[in-house]
Amino acid sequence: MAAAALALASALVPSMGLLADAALGDIAVQPLVVRALHAAAVLSAATGAYLVVASVLVARVANRRRSQDARNVLRLVFGAVAAVGVAGALTDQWLGVLLSLGVVGFAVTFALQQPLLSLIGWVYVLVKRPYAVGDRVEIADTRGDVIEVGFLTTTLWEVGGRLVTSGQPSGRVVTVPNAQVLSAQVVNDTTLFEFVWTEVTIQVAYETDLAFAREAMIEEAEALLGEEMRRGIQAYRDRLDRTAVDLDVREGPSVNVVQEESWIELRLRFLSRSRRATRNRNAVYERVLARFNDEPERVKFPVGRNR
Repeated sequence: MAAAALALASALVPSMGLLADAALGDIAVQPLVVRALHAAAVLSAATGAYLVVASVLVARVANRRRSQDARNVLRLVFGAVAAVGVAGALTDQWLGVLLSLGVVGFAVTFALQQPLLSLIGWVYVLVKRPYAVGDRVEIADTRGDVIEVGFLTTTLWEVGGRLVTSGQPSGRVVTVPNAQVLSAQVVNDTTLFEFVWTEVTIQVAYETDLAFAREAMIEEAEALLGEEMRRGIQAYRDRLDRTAVDLDVREGPSVNVVQEESWIELRLRFLSRSRRATRNRNAVYERVLARFNDEPERVKFPVGRNR
């Protein structure tokens, strides 16, 4: 409606002779007003078309990640169309505008290399899908949950970092240039498989009954996470079946024994959902420690300053 009204106004101004005699110095006002109305009509039409197309498309896309990608692509396309349309309406030189955009674009390529690399990085993220909104990722030295993927930057809700030593949110929001995706390592904890393997390490003395200690650690992990682990491992095996990788994946937790100079480290390895890894490690550690404390004759802890 607004675009039609503006287009009608741009036609009525010259036909009715409005502002025909007005001038700013040697510049006639009427052509400027007509061009401005044309440009406003083009901009309004592009905005309205974007809103309609975006609302229809987003309503048909159930996946939240895909809907955000579609919205970003539409913004880029309609923004480019609107920019060309407005420039053409203001100059009445459509072909000249297109040629000028080519020349300017060539010059801008050298002047704005980093933003252009970030835009290319956004296209790469859109096509190759190394991550999407909602994933827990690590880009270069920054780790967090993806809350937005823009044209030039990716915004993360930071996990860990300088303020927090555990794998918990720090409360900070970190903006990472999309150009980083093209040159740095990207680690995604959740895009294909939402579980990760994690460990709980407990130091015991050499006098410890290792067979009992290992079995007790496995039992406590099984009691707490056994069913969830089995579902996760089955999902992992299903993923492996689609690849050429041949791995032997244990169905339950395991304990690795590492010999140190003054004690033995028992490292309990188990599967956990990525976002619950710290919580599950704490819970498993508390259960195992309580179990060991109930058996002081079979589990000994190292003492001394070397620990």
